[in-house]
Amino acid sequence: MTRFLLAFSLLVFFLQSNPYLYAQEEFVEPPAKLLTRFTFKQLYGGVMLLRGTFADYPDSLNFILDTGSGGISLDSSTADYFKVTRVPSDKTIRGIAGTRKVSFIYSQKLHLPGLTIDSLNFHINDYSILTTVYGERIDGIVGYSVLSRYILSLDYDSSIISFYTKGYLKYPKGGYLLKPNITTLPVQVARIKDSRTITSRFLFDMGAGLCLMLSSDFMKDSALLSKKRKLYVKEAEGLGGKVDMQASVVREFKLGPYKFRNVPVYIFDDTYNVTSYPYLGGILGNDLLRRFNVILNYERRDIYIKPNTHFTEQFDYAYTGVELYNVDGQIIIGDVAEGSPAEKSGLKEGDIVVGINRTFNQNLSHYKAALQVAGERVKVVIRRDDKLMEFTFKVKSIL
Repeated sequence: MTRFLLAFSLLVFFLQSNPYLYAQEEFVEPPAKLLTRFTFKQLYGGVMLLRGTFADYPDSLNFILDTGSGGISLDSSTADYFKVTRVPSDKTIRGIAGTRKVSFIYSQKLHLPGLTIDSLNFHINDYSILTTVYGERIDGIVGYSVLSRYILSLDYDSSIISFYTKGYLKYPKGGYLLKPNITTLPVQVARIKDSRTITSRFLFDMGAGLCLMLSSDFMKDSALLSKKRKLYVKEAEGLGGKVDMQASVVREFKLGPYKFRNVPVYIFDDTYNVTSYPYLGGILGNDLLRRFNVILNYERRDIYIKPNTHFTEQFDYAYTGVELYNVDGQIIIGDVAEGSPAEKSGLKEGDIVVGINRTFNQNLSHYKAALQVAGERVKVVIRRDDKLMEFTFKVKSIL
């Protein structure tokens, strides 16, 4: 008996002096369950295109997956085609090029391959500008209303997206766990470096087909770039239409432990207060984020990123000063920046592109790719006033 009491006392003393050996009991989440898995298409700038159907209509539609969207939406012309009843509202959405009041279609369904999502309130917006930019019809945008209901795994190596129920999901090894602030839109802290090193907050925007977009207010206050840095005029597209920007390069951008050097950046006047500066310095887009396979777990406020096979791909430093759009099946020259290679060659806004570099397939993606090789000479055949004309210019580099 004495031996037992002595042994028990020693055991109690050992446990008290070793807190890691205390018995623990906790409630754990049930494991997340895979609901569906299907392929997505990658558009210019890494933007993801999903195929699905709306409500009970059989027509297959194109939706952009967008962490920069606070809801879910349907294109106005698509809504007109389906002749669905819209409910007016006082709600306003805003983008880099404007603000707009929106109407709604309430309590509808989105059908994705292997998954039906109900009780969705679609706001209606005009996405014709996105259709002309990507050369693919854009019927809507999938944002927070869907992203908040599931765990999503986005694999850019295989072009496969997976939807899981909420619950415990073990993240793969070899990546990094970001902990963004998520209300409806994810906001992530990152570091940017050029003439100075600045830590700021950025909108984690997988619907933006660019690397970085910074507000001119942020650039002015941070003095990130030296005054001697050359800036190139650039036109970009967003909610409300087109907006003029300036293109340059920053020496380094760091997201978690991952560093990217010589990153292309657009600088814009935030007229419509999209960044609510100084809350946000700017937008982190998918031409950089596509270099990771990503897990979005909004319930836990987790975004897990793991470098993929695109991680070391070179950034696009090409500068021509010309924009291409697909309008009613024709490739049209958009804005031509003053003093740019395209402007000096003689190209004008409104010219109809017949071919580029002896390619005449009217494929917008192919034509844009031909203009993305810095240092290369390109030949553009256009039609102007019913006359065929050829222009040659050298693609500049902003690096």
